[in-house]
Amino acid sequence: MRIVEEEKLRDLIKEPEALESAERAFRALAEGSVEQPPPMALDVAPVRGEVHVKGAYLKGSKIFAIKVASGFYGNSDKNLPTGSGLVLVFDADTGFPLALLRDNAYLTDLRTAAAGALAARLLAPKSVGRVAMLGSGVQARYQLRAIARVCEFERVDVWSPHRDRVEAYCQEMQGELGKSVSSADTPEQALQGAQLVVTCTPSREPLVETSWLEPDATVIAVGSDGPDKQELAAEAVAKADKVVADRLSQCVRLGEIHHAVEAGLFKEEALHAELGEVLIGRKAGREGKELIVCDLTGVGAQDAAIAEVAWERC
Repeated sequence: MRIVEEEKLRDLIKEPEALESAERAFRALAEGSVEQPPPMALDVAPVRGEVHVKGAYLKGSKIFAIKVASGFYGNSDKNLPTGSGLVLVFDADTGFPLALLRDNAYLTDLRTAAAGALAARLLAPKSVGRVAMLGSGVQARYQLRAIARVCEFERVDVWSPHRDRVEAYCQEMQGELGKSVSSADTPEQALQGAQLVVTCTPSREPLVETSWLEPDATVIAVGSDGPDKQELAAEAVAKADKVVADRLSQCVRLGEIHHAVEAGLFKEEALHAELGEVLIGRKAGREGKELIVCDLTGVGAQDAAIAEVAWERC
């Protein structure tokens, strides 16, 4: 079994490959050509740690993959990355293990951002004035980089629960993208006038209220990948003109949709589409001035698709 280290994977796989793999994953989901079990989650409460296990087989693929990714949010106080993990690649003909991709969550970060960029491409106007980013960590960086590849925007307003890290984020992303990136004092301030809202925090209470959202905003909710996590008020999901999920069966258990359903404000049949259905043209994307919420909980098909690209390039 081959072991591939993070440095090699960073050389082999970047945003373009991740975007391509995301399209393949969501197309396969929409076409019903994925074997994908529900994710497994494990909390390590004393140190604010969480572990997610996801996997899938894309029919016709030469491999299947199982991914283990962790987020230990106290690591930043130890000067360590909050995310880590690995991906196991197996031969789809024999079941034998082929590779251990020691990516330390790099592939997870890339594929998560690629899904956000795909949602922005399909659901937001091609050109937006302002982007609101809630979060200033690793994923907030990947999201903005990926979205910049598919969507034109003028400025970004950033709020983060970690106020000491926001300025560093703004300076880094402004220098990297050549766009105006400024800090906001509150989530409400960040959302003012934003046509594209991206949330990528581990919050366990709502950060976004319905009244703060522009009537033509696209909200891409990334952080709620567990039943206790929540970034949007349940009313924001219920009052959206269109609600899109990466996978409905998963979002009713884990995501923002889960909280809206639990509160009795949203029914599964009210879902407009899964993201893959919009991608293949089965359901419409944006149709004029409407509030759209896209709930991205992260699916195993994404992990299998990007793992296959990595394996082929290895």
